[in-house]
Amino acid sequence: MQIKVNFLDNLRLEAKFDDFTVVADQPIRYKGDGSAPSPFDYFLASSALCAAYFVKVYCNARDIPTDNIRLSQSNIVDPENRYNQIFKIDVELPEDISEKDRLGIIRSIDRCTVKKVVQTGPDFQIEVVENLDEDAQALLEVPSLEGEGTSILGKDLPVEQSIAKMTSLLSGLGMQIEVTSWRNIVPNVWSLNIRDADSQMCFTNGKGATKESALASALGEFMERLNYNFFYNDQYFGPDIANAEFVHYPDEKWFQPGSNDELPEEILDDYCLEIYNPDGELCGSHLYDTNSGNTERGICSLPYTRQSDGQTVYFPSNLIENLYLSNGMSAGNTIEEAQVQCLSEIFERAVKREILESELALPDVPKEVLDQYPSIVAGINGLEEQGFPIFVKDASLGGQFPVMCVALMNPRTGGVFTSFGAHPSFEVALERCVTELMQGRSFEGLNDVPKPTFESLAVTEPNNFVEHFIDSTGVVSWRFFSNKADYDFVEWDFTNNGQHSNAQEAQTLFGILESMGKESYMAAYSDLGVPSCRILVPDYSEVYPVEDLIWDNTNKALLFRDDILNIHDLDAQQLEALFDRLEESELDDYTDIITLIGIEFDENTVWGQLTILELKLMICLAIGRLEDAKEFTEMFLQYNDNTAERTLYYQAMDAALEVSLDDDMTMDEYEHSFRRMFGDEKMNAVLGSINASVKFYGLTPTDSQLTGLEKHQRLIESYQKLHQARAKAHR
Repeated sequence: MQIKVNFLDNLRLEAKFDDFTVVADQPIRYKGDGSAPSPFDYFLASSALCAAYFVKVYCNARDIPTDNIRLSQSNIVDPENRYNQIFKIDVELPEDISEKDRLGIIRSIDRCTVKKVVQTGPDFQIEVVENLDEDAQALLEVPSLEGEGTSILGKDLPVEQSIAKMTSLLSGLGMQIEVTSWRNIVPNVWSLNIRDADSQMCFTNGKGATKESALASALGEFMERLNYNFFYNDQYFGPDIANAEFVHYPDEKWFQPGSNDELPEEILDDYCLEIYNPDGELCGSHLYDTNSGNTERGICSLPYTRQSDGQTVYFPSNLIENLYLSNGMSAGNTIEEAQVQCLSEIFERAVKREILESELALPDVPKEVLDQYPSIVAGINGLEEQGFPIFVKDASLGGQFPVMCVALMNPRTGGVFTSFGAHPSFEVALERCVTELMQGRSFEGLNDVPKPTFESLAVTEPNNFVEHFIDSTGVVSWRFFSNKADYDFVEWDFTNNGQHSNAQEAQTLFGILESMGKESYMAAYSDLGVPSCRILVPDYSEVYPVEDLIWDNTNKALLFRDDILNIHDLDAQQLEALFDRLEESELDDYTDIITLIGIEFDENTVWGQLTILELKLMICLAIGRLEDAKEFTEMFLQYNDNTAERTLYYQAMDAALEVSLDDDMTMDEYEHSFRRMFGDEKMNAVLGSINASVKFYGLTPTDSQLTGLEKHQRLIESYQKLHQARAKAHR
């Protein structure tokens, strides 16, 4: 993690990381102001807090209350060497905790990350650099390029060369890539998380049988998501990019809807229109670009090549963003390698959906087949030894598709987790299942997986597939584990009898789609220096239902974005109109404003916690609709999960509105008591909100230029790096 430090007044320092700011000072005896803990105090506290965190995780997993557990830490300093210290951690446990759990809690503390780093002894490398922002890859350890390198099945370059190439490209773009975590808790299963230190929303995960293959996986995913703007999928790009020569890609085109809001003739083709607009309800305005919000330019559309005949078909950027998420995009050492990855991913998700929603039972992979892959079996055995039963399943549906599945049970919680993997090679698909299973997860993390069910509706409802797509934590049917399989086991191979060629394998996978009667469309870009492609298979590779284009389109943000950003400057009539639009939209009151308008607010602010419900409450206060405000306040207090401070504010608001709306009570009777309970600051804000002298309490003023919204500004700055690189590549 990158931590940037600013020098404040006297000896005060400010450290900034992610969305947090930590201020440190020195005691007065050391010439400081004593206004904050010292850096060493933070270090000591981090150890105690880390130990307590692991205790909490252990207890939560076993439903052990922590109300009566206490923990303290003392540091004992050697009088002859103050750098030689003993950290003594004491834990007070209730008498009713079993001996087994007492031992488990002690062992959990022993796993404290801070403790382990201190015991290992970190190395400090101190150097002067010309520019902190340009020292781009100092946070990433790149393997040596000496020798021939390590070849990986399915990859067209040795892994070391892939890593070196991608890190160089990212550095050239100005992306400061840092590793935030590594995982290797069972043999031959590695995973990590990487992110851009300057814009932490830009992150990816990687997995592999070795740490190098996992790093290459994470970097490849990062490049893939840069190439197809996935980090910025439904976020506002700001006015400068919205009015630039291009918004997404230099080869985009903008088409105007018809006079009655018909779809432009230039977009999609007959095959797609049958799928996306079967009832003729889809309008041009449904497809305005969410990222730019520039409706005057028309519908931003991107060229895709139809694979059956090579013709160019223009897909609205809005349609792709709303339906496909990251499905079917990849970067590779070659375009053929990227195609194989794209198509494998599409089959993985589509077959997984069919299996889960049809509640199919899959055949087990025989032991003699698994034994051909000892390194993969070692990882499976590592999980079994930790008490997690593992099921290895053939998900090819009788040899039709290159898909495998590994399922994990957690007897401690009754939860089930399924991991699917796909590739023309049986071995690669199986390895992907196992590495995906533990990607970014600890053993404790497996306590959060949901329980299986015989309730079909829970399995088949659309959002369950979305949960499976995002992190594989959707619900699974008990029928999946039936011994009566719906298909026979097939030891399949789509690699031309083991003769691995990505070009051949890509054609094989395209051929499967063709045999199913599916049309596919591909866009390929190499502007950022690495071959990449995105493949769309209408009526097959969508993540969200097609109806979302009409009923839950992200460009609903355009109805609200400008007014919400400028809410402090709206007059009463404009606020009434905004309130009416929110009501008429029938949006879920608990939708957060971040999601609604595509703006990344700091989650630690009122903006970051704001929901449609609270916004409507604030508007009612601002325009004097106090009875409506009272109703919304009651709803907020009943169902909110906001901060304790904000909840107290609305408790005070609820009480004050009760008095204000009752003709038999006056505020003079209760104000003194309210101030004793809630404090002057809250009550001044509450009473000011009721008489409209205070408006939108807690919301820092901003505007359409995103003034003061540092988190979103960092995201835009990240996107501008790609925008400039694309512009340069097409000059």
